[in-house]
Amino acid sequence: MAARKKAAKAGAVAAAPYVQRVISDEELRENVRAAIESARSAFARLQNGKGPATTVLDDKKFHRSVSDAATALKDASDALREAPKRQSPKKKRKGGFGRKLFILFVGAGIALAVSEDLRNKVLDQLFGKEEEFEYTSTTAPSTPPPAASKNEPAAAASSN
Repeated sequence: MAARKKAAKAGAVAAAPYVQRVISDEELRENVRAAIESARSAFARLQNGKGPATTVLDDKKFHRSVSDAATALKDASDALREAPKRQSPKKKRKGGFGRKLFILFVGAGIALAVSEDLRNKVLDQLFGKEEEFEYTSTTAPSTPPPAASKNEPAAAASSN
């Protein structure tokens, strides 16, 4: 029983600075709100009735929502790790293309792993359609030599 109380106190003490930061830092709250909103939007796009593979590979709004959610979550985690900022203007981050490309590849890999139809479609695009192979001979079968009749061996022997 005493161990539970100590663990609860330790958890409360460890969480207190984070809770305090969330309460006091408006930018952190805005980043968390933006991440949740973008994630909801991405999930809604994923549930739009098209196949998940199609949405992950082709839907640009889905890509934007996932990218925005990832950026907002990264900003929120950075803000939690750093010391509180003193009302400084928000700096624009650079290098977002690599992250978007990474998210695109991960999404495509998941879609290929999940959907057999998509895998077949991609393989058909890369290597051409798979054809069923049936062998049909273009040559006529050779006729067997005529069977020797009972009289022929005697006729062949008498001619010698």
